Amino acid sequence: MALAYVAAVTTRVTLGTEVLVLPQRQPTLVAKQVSTLDTLSGGRVRLGVGVGWQESEYEALGETFRDRGARMDEAIRLLRAYWTDAEVTMKSAHYPTVSMAMEPKPPQGGRLPIWIGGLSEAAFRRVGRLGDGWLASRVTDAAGARQAIETIHRHAEAAGRDPGAIGLQSMVAPPPRDAAGKTFYGDHDQVVARVAALKAMGFGWVALNATAIFQAGARSVDAMTAELHRLHDRIRAEVG
Repeated sequence: MALAYVAAVTTRVTLGTEVLVLPQRQPTLVAKQVSTLDTLSGGRVRLGVGVGWQESEYEALGETFRDRGARMDEAIRLLRAYWTDAEVTMKSAHYPTVSMAMEPKPPQGGRLPIWIGGLSEAAFRRVGRLGDGWLASRVTDAAGARQAIETIHRHAEAAGRDPGAIGLQSMVAPPPRDAAGKTFYGDHDQVVARVAALKAMGFGWVALNATAIFQAGARSVDAMTAELHRLHDRIRAEVG
């Protein structure tokens, strides 16, 4: 709903999720919703997905937790088929599909980018084999980032894909878990230095966490918007 609102009042910004927990949802419905958003926005959607970690969420939605990885892989393939093919038939352990059609096709078609979050070996394999980019959230050091990126590239090569075509994005700082974390976004020097460090690690995109900005003191939508504007201008000016 928020992205549909943003699509209506903007013309240039990309619209994305970070992340939509795909195995909690029916992929046919997700395909339709995302395709509609891409159509209404003129092809500006980038879908970010992940498997999630909270088992109670799955229970509340009536979905199984233990097979979420396998269902994620099947759902990604099904989304791309819906966005590309006139008629979809797919053998699947979890989402068998026979002679289905979906319109409107998104303006980006099957090229609509799907970026994948996660820090596990399974997530790296999924990014390398199926994803257009990696959404990192808790990168702590350059060595860990390098190892993760190398693993993603290795899986991409094994799948016959170009590793250099896979985008890399990291959250600057995730939702805080301690008192120091709750003040991080209030210190713009720290934020800019962290963005510069992530760029040096090889990340081409970064994400600012609105929840953490709220916790740092921006207690209204207007205040959060103003804080994001100030941070954006500084990061662009000093990091690029």
